[in-house]
Amino acid sequence: MKLIRLAAELRALQTEAPGTDPCACGLGVYTGWTSLTEERWPAALMTQLATLRDPEIYEPTFEEYHPAGTRYDDPDAPVALAWFPYNRCDVWRCQACQRLVLRYTEFGGYYVDHRVRVLNTSLIVD
Repeated sequence: MKLIRLAAELRALQTEAPGTDPCACGLGVYTGWTSLTEERWPAALMTQLATLRDPEIYEPTFEEYHPAGTRYDDPDAPVALAWFPYNRCDVWRCQACQRLVLRYTEFGGYYVDHRVRVLNTSLIVD
């Protein structure tokens, strides 16, 4: 699994523009962080490309990065690799539409919640 540490490396994964037509993956609408059960995850269409989680960091920070006052689930929130939740994400690509998707799992006291967000490369910050 490729480890991505730099914003430029993450941007470089988007080698071609994602399709604009509706796709069977159904992920295009998830521009902000959204819960998506394993049953709804389009596994047959998805390929895991990389991880943003550094294996040398035992417990990545839960601090978020929102210099413009955005919130965690805001579609305009920055994608900041060193900050939560990006520091716990894997990067996936839909083979049908070429869309890049970030995915991580939230572990609560009584639940496991898979969350996804379509990657908008213009929101990636250094």
